[in-house]
Amino acid sequence: MTDPSARMLRLLSLLQTQRHWPGDELADRLAVSRRTLRRDIDRLRELGYPVEATPGVAGGYRLRAGTAMPPLLLDDEEAVAVAVGLRTAAAGAVTGVGETSVRALAKVAGLLPPRLRHQVDAVAAYTVPAPLAGPRVDVAVLTTLASACQAQEELCFAYTDRTGADSARRVEPYRLVALGGRWYLLAADLDRDDWRTFRVDRISAPTTSGRRFPARPLPDEDAAAYVRRGVDGTVPRHQVLAVIAAPARQVGAVVGGWGQVEAIDATSCRVRMEAASPAWAAMLLGIVGAPFEVVEPPELLTTIRAIGELFTTSAAAQSMP
Repeated sequence: MTDPSARMLRLLSLLQTQRHWPGDELADRLAVSRRTLRRDIDRLRELGYPVEATPGVAGGYRLRAGTAMPPLLLDDEEAVAVAVGLRTAAAGAVTGVGETSVRALAKVAGLLPPRLRHQVDAVAAYTVPAPLAGPRVDVAVLTTLASACQAQEELCFAYTDRTGADSARRVEPYRLVALGGRWYLLAADLDRDDWRTFRVDRISAPTTSGRRFPARPLPDEDAAAYVRRGVDGTVPRHQVLAVIAAPARQVGAVVGGWGQVEAIDATSCRVRMEAASPAWAAMLLGIVGAPFEVVEPPELLTTIRAIGELFTTSAAAQSMP
């Protein structure tokens, strides 16, 4: 990258993406020497950007939070993602975020060129947000947890479990997971020497200790799946197999990640899923909107018949004069 201006913008964009950049890696990203990188860093400092350097073999650079926020550099996809995210947050389940998101969205939207504003409007027009019935969480708590995950800093907080018992926790935070209208923190509990999942709305007074921790392997590559299993308490008990008279592609669009869809031919497919209850599996099969045959388990067929009788009786009662 030979154009100094373009290189400076690229450097600033990289510094804004993560907490710390090793010097060699940053120079490689810009395709420049370490000496040129140091000159560019000095120029950013002259412009008022608080870039800190750490010496040594593993030394590098980071953009320190200053008294004033420097301009953010976003590419097209990032700008659209930010605007869409703010629109979603404006009606979300985080206390204190709605009004702030509206103000921030007004500023971001005002800076978007027309071609990007059209993309944001299209996403909003053709997206139907699911209602969030879960408890609201404090934005300050969520921000502290997210920052601790990013910085890999030990975290202490008070926690109230589902029985109402209070305890003090000291953890290594790794991931925040939004699931079923609730936020969860996946963390390694240091006092219990095991992985734990914490509901964020039950966390209070979180503080970082300032002690960094080395990353350890997660208990599952899919953090959301791990949290879901922990929230369910046990592995789902009912193994469901059904044959549906509809194309696999159509059924897969409805079933999504809740099951596995296997095509039989162009007009039918098999669906395998694990369900916590027969009623839940019956609901999902009903949403597909096509005739189906239950192969297993037998209790699912019993549940479907009971639901069918209930619906038939209710409909008949409604139609009577």
